[in-house]
Amino acid sequence: MTFHDLRGFFAPTARAVSETFDEWLVAAATAEPAARDEALLRWERAPAARRAHPREEHLLPLMVVAGAAGDDRGTVGFSGYFAGVRLSAYHFG
Repeated sequence: MTFHDLRGFFAPTARAVSETFDEWLVAAATAEPAARDEALLRWERAPAARRAHPREEHLLPLMVVAGAAGDDRGTVGFSGYFAGVRLSAYHFG
């Protein structure tokens, strides 16, 4: 999930936090592969990163898939709202 602060779901500030991080993640995941890999490597520096992901384990599958994609660019397969926060999913290849 692109937002995984379980305590934050439905919180008044959760929507803005999720949108901020999701915007950054969409740009990172769909960038040219070298730029994507660099951005994802430094994901903790992204705006609202630790507020959206207090722990990284739910973001790690994206890292694995992006790494396995090699030179394939990512595309957004889904972007919408659930439990008051924005979530996105990506396709590679």
